[in-house]
Amino acid sequence: MYVGGFDHHPTVVFRPTNATDVARVVEAAADSGAELAVRSGGHSSSGHGVSDGGITIDLSAMRSLEIDPEARTARAETGLTAGEYTTAAGKYGLATGFGDAGTVGIGGITTGGGVGFLSRRFGLTIDDVLSAEVVTADGRILDVDSENHPDLFWAIRGGGGNFGVVTRFTYRLHDVPSAVGGMLVLPATPEVIDGLLAAATTAPEELSVIANVMTALPMPFIPEEHHGKLVVLALFCYAGNASDGEQALAPFRSLATPLADMVRPITYPEMYPPAEEGFHPTAITRTGYADTIDDTAIGTILDGLTASTAAMRAVQIRPLGGAIDRVPADATAYAHRGRPFMVNVATFYDSPADRPERAKWATDLATALHNGADGAYVNFLDDDGAARIRAAYPGATWDRLVDVKRRYDPANLFHLNHNIVAADSGS
Repeated sequence: MYVGGFDHHPTVVFRPTNATDVARVVEAAADSGAELAVRSGGHSSSGHGVSDGGITIDLSAMRSLEIDPEARTARAETGLTAGEYTTAAGKYGLATGFGDAGTVGIGGITTGGGVGFLSRRFGLTIDDVLSAEVVTADGRILDVDSENHPDLFWAIRGGGGNFGVVTRFTYRLHDVPSAVGGMLVLPATPEVIDGLLAAATTAPEELSVIANVMTALPMPFIPEEHHGKLVVLALFCYAGNASDGEQALAPFRSLATPLADMVRPITYPEMYPPAEEGFHPTAITRTGYADTIDDTAIGTILDGLTASTAAMRAVQIRPLGGAIDRVPADATAYAHRGRPFMVNVATFYDSPADRPERAKWATDLATALHNGADGAYVNFLDDDGAARIRAAYPGATWDRLVDVKRRYDPANLFHLNHNIVAADSGS
């Protein structure tokens, strides 16, 4: 697992090389009653990617990628990571938007939604999915799209791994020949945070911003006197030419004298730097949405972060909008179109003894920052419980997902996930 804190020991690990292999393992798991886990990139913060005592399907050997630069499409197996896919597509000046980590598996991030560096310009990852190859609980290999099994196609775009093993996606590619991107570190004052969010929400759609209000770790590019103090570590990606990008970034640089400015003209794949070898964070996260982040909320963020004793704690704010909101709310299983901000609270813990206290801190702060309709982004859910899974899929979205689950996985074989249970499954 990429994520630390788990010591799971599956009875057997299968590394299939094609969908037929996957189907055989799925049938064997169904026949034996063994627990089944599906691992793409291993980023699950709940440890769902590896079974403890059952069967794990590790898709890492399935890494075929076929790019058609003329048609602007790519056929990608789900053992690929976002970084691998992006690097290959970048050779043609093309890109599909994933998240903000190159090590995440494309299967997991896509089935959950996909919010990242290109979202305001091109939408979520699921908005660029044209078709998929899915192995269902009865061992069938289905090609699904808007005309073939459209109910299943709808569900796998945001509903997570509840409905089968996606072994291949066909994605739309976009022209992204150049970008301006990188990290800008600013002092964490109320004025800076308020100004940054105001600038991000009114910025051109080509610009996506991820703002992390956090304790400054002892990184060499941050002056030593700021280590351990609160800063705003903001990640920027302007998907366009350098001169327009510099103009779009000017309001952010004017907020305060930067503590570090690493934003520069780049190729888009450079948004995914090499992963730190052996990094397996033990973290607790809480995710939600907010319709407003006012002065009171900013004060709550700063007070909450100051009160914690964790070596690393952060509140991450992702201004949304743009192309995300132009997709009809019922077009995919991602149910939170139109929300202005995603807010994530995260803290590391050092040992199991620290976990309950850190979890309470994260839950309390996330609850205090919540406003507007309830909601959660399934790809950032921790082991939060059934109520938070329900919040990820409000209203008719939940009812429709339950119906799809009933028809494609009534026995809940695929339950190691943020689980949607068919009403008659008994699970």
